[in-house]
Amino acid sequence: MSNNQPMGHYLEALYHTGWYYTFIGIVQVTAAILLLIPRAATLGAILYFPLILNICFLSLSVRFEGSLISSPLMVLANLYLLCWDYDKLKFILPFHRLVGSNGLPKQQILNNKFPTAFFVGVFAAIIIVLLLTRTFDIMPRNTVKDCKMQCKNSANPNACNVFCDCIHQQGQPLDKCLDNYHKALKNNGQAQ
Repeated sequence: MSNNQPMGHYLEALYHTGWYYTFIGIVQVTAAILLLIPRAATLGAILYFPLILNICFLSLSVRFEGSLISSPLMVLANLYLLCWDYDKLKFILPFHRLVGSNGLPKQQILNNKFPTAFFVGVFAAIIIVLLLTRTFDIMPRNTVKDCKMQCKNSANPNACNVFCDCIHQQGQPLDKCLDNYHKALKNNGQAQ
């Protein structure tokens, strides 16, 4: 991936933070290991949630197709784990405070109502994410070649090429390149 691409800008800047880049990697590996250990899975889910939520918002904001669909699904999977362990988590959340309790109550036997409702919500979220990504009028793609490939099927190939050059050749921010793209669309629309 080119450093000029929006996700490339972010990853390059993150890499240059030095030890912070390494710290994020260590936290990700720690969360993964904790998720694999049944007794520590809840702690792993708690640790992983802010990480994957950040990755999800980052992917959507820079239109990174590498995790545009997978990161929202991973957020939902993590939410499922957190909801599954709600009996453990409710004591650290500010909603339900026990007064004078000597210990933690045993986990209640769960019925199939929760997983069914959750999976219906996941299916709805997948549809929403797919519809949201379809609203992007143009994508920066990972390489200039991939970016220009979408120009062949574009209603206005010249405006598309302006966008690709702005992202991959000039290395401009996504918002500026989108503005240039929309201006080129207007100008080409008036010329026709």
